[in-house]
Amino acid sequence: MSNHPLNLALRFLLELALLAIYFYWPYHYLEGLPRMLLCILLPLSGAALWAIFKVPGDPGPATVAIPGWLRLLLEATLFALAVYMLFSVGQENAGRIFLLITILHYAVSYDRIRKLLKS
Repeated sequence: MSNHPLNLALRFLLELALLAIYFYWPYHYLEGLPRMLLCILLPLSGAALWAIFKVPGDPGPATVAIPGWLRLLLEATLFALAVYMLFSVGQENAGRIFLLITILHYAVSYDRIRKLLKS
């Protein structure tokens, strides 16, 4: 089920939302040069972590190969940080919705999770 086109589209939208949240948080939390730097660096860091550390056999080449359980931990950390960021700027409803959709995606992707935990 994890390779169904609708689920892959949802995964892509979640990744884009994650990067948007990483931009949104410093924009609303900081001022001046720190705001500008973190508005650029946080989304770039999140995208780099997401793209570089992969499990061999997961879609796309693995620049740095890591075990499946570590990939799941990385994804969970990035998504949890995004939820925290939404809550910290007063966007509790958006945080709850983002968390719910993320959990729904991972529930539907049970076959991918099983595969990652075995690798």
